[in-house]
Amino acid sequence: MKKVVIVFIISFILALGLFSGIQYYLIIRSEKGALQVTSSPVSKVYLNNAYIGQTPLCVCQVSDMVAPGTYTIRLVPLDASLQEFQDKVTISSGVLTVVDRKFGKNGQSEGSIISLTPLSDKSQSQLLVVSFPQGAQVLLDDQNIGITPLLFNNPTASDHDLKLIKDGYNEKEIRIRTPLGYKLTVTAYLSANIASLHIPTATASAVQVASAAATPNPAQGARVVILSTPTGFLRVHAGPSLYATDVGEVVPGKTYSLVDVRNGWYEITLADGSAGWISSQYAKRE
Repeated sequence: MKKVVIVFIISFILALGLFSGIQYYLIIRSEKGALQVTSSPVSKVYLNNAYIGQTPLCVCQVSDMVAPGTYTIRLVPLDASLQEFQDKVTISSGVLTVVDRKFGKNGQSEGSIISLTPLSDKSQSQLLVVSFPQGAQVLLDDQNIGITPLLFNNPTASDHDLKLIKDGYNEKEIRIRTPLGYKLTVTAYLSANIASLHIPTATASAVQVASAAATPNPAQGARVVILSTPTGFLRVHAGPSLYATDVGEVVPGKTYSLVDVRNGWYEITLADGSAGWISSQYAKRE
């Protein structure tokens, strides 16, 4: 009887070891990536329009992880008075992509997307910093390294404090880690500084409208071609503002009819016949 018990225990231990070994093998051999999403307040999370849960969310179990690729992520706040957020995320094999969003009104939303993509040279590292709006000063451990969009080669493989500073916007600070063999991409969304916002009066708005009506449209008959962007696409907004609702995306190389021009923004006609506004920084008139 004692001998039978010992044999059973040994068999159980061997089986447990085999199971653990298989699980470990599956983890290290996994070709999928993990995704972590946080937001304030709580929001529903959609990946390529498929609902995957509510924040805080971590798709980190081997069985639930996401195949490598580029996805559209959409965060819909449970507070219906707040505007939803949508952007592209890149999932890479064996690494974690992190999305964070703080929702606010009147340009007070902010957030970040942090992702890793492998480099062919495993002894190198890169840091790509993109900001919305662009043109933010970038400080790495309090050292000025340039203006967004910025590609910084070979940051030390360690933890860093990343700061983005731009006039009219609140300073944003993000804690990052830059590993060897990877490009770390940080996409930062800056919130407007309320104290610096200029809100035109009704009288001024009326004057602007009257002036626009009396001035010939400089865009009549013109076309624009979309230029290269740090993200590989360009958002189309419902109005000439970074904080206007997103109504679509256009990609570099495509050409569109120009409808109107206003303060650094182009209104274009999309393929479906609708109109939307794009930043003139990433488009060129033909």
